Amino acid sequence: MADLIIEPGKSRLSLWRRIANAPAQVALTPSAWSAIEKSRATVEATLAKGEAIYGVNTGFGKLAQKRIPDNELKLLQRNLVLSHATGVGEPLPDSVTRLVMALKVSSLARGHSGVRRVVVERLLDLLNRNILPEIPEKGSVGASGDLAPLAHMSCVLIGEGFARVNGKRMTGAEALRQAGLQPIELEAKEGLALLNGTQVSTALALVGLFGAEANIEAAFIAGALSTDAIKGSDTPFDARIHEARGQKGQIEAAAILRSLMDGSAIRHSHLECDRVQDPYSIRCQPQVLGPCLDMIRYAAGIFAVEANAATDNPLVFDGGDVLSGGNFHAEPIAIAADALAIAISEIGALAERRIALLIDSSLSGLPPFLTADSGVNSGFMIAHVTAAALASENKSLAHPASVDSLPTSANQEDFVSMATFGARRLTQMNTNTANILAVELLAAAEGIEFHRPLKSSVALEAAHAAIRKGSPRFDKDRFFAPSIGATQELISGRGFETLLKPALHLPSVD
Repeated sequence: MADLIIEPGKSRLSLWRRIANAPAQVALTPSAWSAIEKSRATVEATLAKGEAIYGVNTGFGKLAQKRIPDNELKLLQRNLVLSHATGVGEPLPDSVTRLVMALKVSSLARGHSGVRRVVVERLLDLLNRNILPEIPEKGSVGASGDLAPLAHMSCVLIGEGFARVNGKRMTGAEALRQAGLQPIELEAKEGLALLNGTQVSTALALVGLFGAEANIEAAFIAGALSTDAIKGSDTPFDARIHEARGQKGQIEAAAILRSLMDGSAIRHSHLECDRVQDPYSIRCQPQVLGPCLDMIRYAAGIFAVEANAATDNPLVFDGGDVLSGGNFHAEPIAIAADALAIAISEIGALAERRIALLIDSSLSGLPPFLTADSGVNSGFMIAHVTAAALASENKSLAHPASVDSLPTSANQEDFVSMATFGARRLTQMNTNTANILAVELLAAAEGIEFHRPLKSSVALEAAHAAIRKGSPRFDKDRFFAPSIGATQELISGRGFETLLKPALHLPSVD
């Protein structure tokens, strides 16, 4: 019995998130098989007529004009896979590889690819037995699709390449042998259908999206907790201010911050203070996090469509038409990933500024570097330096990848997307931002301690308790790094998701 069902053209982001999160039994909705079989019949009928079809009975790229004889069509597909498996670098993480395979199943099952049923079945066999092809992370320019990395995925289907089976590396042939599976002999069009497509870029982008969602959840918690820690004002979050501007994300961000701080005794204790305004990193949180929320939702919409798309070439249609186009071009992913990268960078940059505020006693009203006995204790001094280093690194990584292009295949493929790198760097950026937020959460939690016995709101006290589970109070200096690591894991594990319901609803959440 399958845990998860792929519905080609209709699958939700929550499905892809579950596949990325952990191994599961995945199946294709039964109604999809007829479309696969129908498109294969169209390919075979077209070949029987002797018509030339790009990549089916012709060469590839610049060699598209060269006709391949019928007795070499199977060899053509095998050679395509082997010659295109040119990736370099570290293997993609298991979470990404699972998504690549599931996305390829979904794409092939749209009924526009012309592969046999057995090809889709075998991909599901590998996925469900946790046989994960070893796919190097580098080597794709995002057009014509993710050729090199998808070739490495396909190598295992034909008994070549390498795979990880429950974490153990072995040859593709040995992985199949141990599972009792036979290598597939690819037939006309099947190698091309497997290699063409944006599934690697899309899988990387989806993992980046899920990381960005985790980070913006933590950013709202950290921002609200920091506001209470410095005895900041929640007046700038008043709904009337944001409705006067009308920006949707900003209005929502302000509402989330209001809900998180509602009922805080710390806030109530200084309602009549003489401070007029807080620094921008506190006061303008809705104006910064709101657009980041908008960008996350924009990117999610693009990624959700692409995850359900038919992106190989040529495509097979009802009526017998086999059309050559360019759905393999990953520009939608590239541009959306660039937008998401900016949002991830801004979330971290704003958090870094709040850390600086918290440790500056002249602005925060808290002890210098959040330690009661400064001098002998350095407190959060160098934790902030780490956050600053990560924020700076993200600013470089946020440079748009989509504005670059290098022509390939002797100028036949003369404008490419660079989506694969654009999506891949999101993971590094999310890790950086999660660590910045981890430092802020620790610093804000420490700041709250100096206001005891006053308590913050119910939601923020729950967040404080979650932080304290992994990191006790810094009453004196100790080995700092494990506390950052534990808090970063809390963020990446979506530990704050339930605290934000129902105020925040993100795209991958059912």
